[in-house]
Amino acid sequence: MKTILTLICAMGLIATFPIQAAEDKAAVCAGCHGEAGKGATPLFPKLAGQNAKYLETQLHYFKDQTRVIPAMNAVTASLSDEDIAELSAYFARQTPTPEAGETSPQGERIYRAGIAAKNVPACAACHGPGGEGNAPAGFPLLKGQYAAYTVKALSDSAAGNRGDKTPMADIAARMNEDEMKAVAAYIAGLK
Repeated sequence: MKTILTLICAMGLIATFPIQAAEDKAAVCAGCHGEAGKGATPLFPKLAGQNAKYLETQLHYFKDQTRVIPAMNAVTASLSDEDIAELSAYFARQTPTPEAGETSPQGERIYRAGIAAKNVPACAACHGPGGEGNAPAGFPLLKGQYAAYTVKALSDSAAGNRGDKTPMADIAARMNEDEMKAVAAYIAGLK
């Protein structure tokens, strides 16, 4: 019995080691992305709850400089594929925190129905009705993201500065700044 109990305890320790290792690796991320990725400043995205496939893709984009943000390129340069997978899984397990989004009827319309006149599809079509994203497709969770960061991400996508291999760059390019701000305000309040 003692041998079985020892084996179970040892297995438990082995199972928790990668979680602790990822948490330790994520400590460097806290300066910009907040403790456990829950946000530190509207200039940088919240990572908590983000789907792992999306995070892995973005970290690889930074590592191979498909996306150029010097600080992120430097941080990811020494990460192995295993490190990237561990960090992505760690942040995906965290609980996202909502923002106090503004009531934006225009933003809600764009999110739920798109802008037909500009051939902009509903955000909900890819990112889900509640902003939860689509993990298997690698589409990011949006709910609770800082509005300022969402506007920046949309603007960067429209300018082709995110390494997007998705239709998002074309979609964002068809939106004006007021539309981006409206939908970003709505997204920030999704829970």
